Amino acid sequence: MAETNVVVGLDIGTTKILCLVAEVNGPGDVEVIGVSSHPSKGLQRGIVLNIESTVQSIRQAIVDAEKMAGTEITNVIVGIAGGHIRSLNGHGMITLRNREVTKKDLDRVIESATAGAQPADREVIHVMPQEFIVDGERKIKDPVGLYGVKLEAKIHMVTAQVTQAQNLVKCVHNSGLDVQSLVLEQIASSEAVLTPDERDVGVVLLDCGGGTTDIAVFCDGSIKYTSNITIGGDFLDNDISFGLGASKADAKDIKERYGIASADLISEDEDIRIDKIAGPGRKKISKLELANIIEPRLEEIFSMARREIMRSGYYDMLPAGCVVTGGSMAINGAEHLAQKILNMPVRLGRPTSITGLEELVSGPECATGVGLLLWGSHNDVGGAQKIRIREAQVFKRVMDSMRTWFSDLF
Repeated sequence: MAETNVVVGLDIGTTKILCLVAEVNGPGDVEVIGVSSHPSKGLQRGIVLNIESTVQSIRQAIVDAEKMAGTEITNVIVGIAGGHIRSLNGHGMITLRNREVTKKDLDRVIESATAGAQPADREVIHVMPQEFIVDGERKIKDPVGLYGVKLEAKIHMVTAQVTQAQNLVKCVHNSGLDVQSLVLEQIASSEAVLTPDERDVGVVLLDCGGGTTDIAVFCDGSIKYTSNITIGGDFLDNDISFGLGASKADAKDIKERYGIASADLISEDEDIRIDKIAGPGRKKISKLELANIIEPRLEEIFSMARREIMRSGYYDMLPAGCVVTGGSMAINGAEHLAQKILNMPVRLGRPTSITGLEELVSGPECATGVGLLLWGSHNDVGGAQKIRIREAQVFKRVMDSMRTWFSDLF
């Protein structure tokens, strides 16, 4: 097995750390050969709170994945999320020296679009072109070879707080691994669950994890807006634990086994027996009682997401509607409630375009992990420079990565 053909995705979440190992034979040709999931300790809402606990969780996930895949893991592509993530759209313009657009001109106009847009306390994670404009002609995806006088570019740039990115990278380094790339989690998830047609006509992705709900809006084949809400499935677990008097572990199990997103979806009520948090024996609760605990929290998440979509300015430009994914969206009826609150078509997104251990990674909770593999297959990360936050050439590395992504996409 050639090392350059192996890509490892590491989804470091609030509730779990998912490590996926795959053989990559070309862009989008991904065969999963190793899967490992381990409870996450040391993170809250995408932010590292305890270095040592996070390192231990990562190591355990890596060891299990290595055993299944039968290969040593040294480099990983890491998902990043949290309330510290910020995004903005930029615009750049240059005059064409030779009247014909070259790849060097693309580099110049993109650098023009990003100039001065990075605050001192922020780290650039992604620079993604939305469209190019040649002499006023818009929506050009690849202008190389066209003749013109003026070239413009619209880009979407994602940044992270330097200290938070440093903490995440440090945890991975202390686990004995190198970070090949940091990838925004909703961008990774979009690789796994969105179709090209959805991206073209307009779609919003909601990736609801344990600590955060990540949002990404796509239109005309490119990303237009990213945001996040610092509420996720952990809040549901806390609500169930408090409302039913169950332990946190039991609350999570109850949610996954019996949870239903809306009381309206219960045709016939039935009793569930759960362990008491104090004292011996078990007690009975009804499915209706459980639904009445889950529904208000999901309504809050979807209502907050709706406000973010409205803020993006694209709410009325999403004929493909919304794709919900992430572990918290595996609750029965979640897409039904989302459709009611968001007032648009909704479907549950499951990872596609993979082979190998498909049955182990086909659930919505694996969307980010699978997306990291697919992202790696489309980008030149084999033997890539290793990330050290605030290195001298970090912006150049991000730009080089973006150019590779651009050339592969278009």
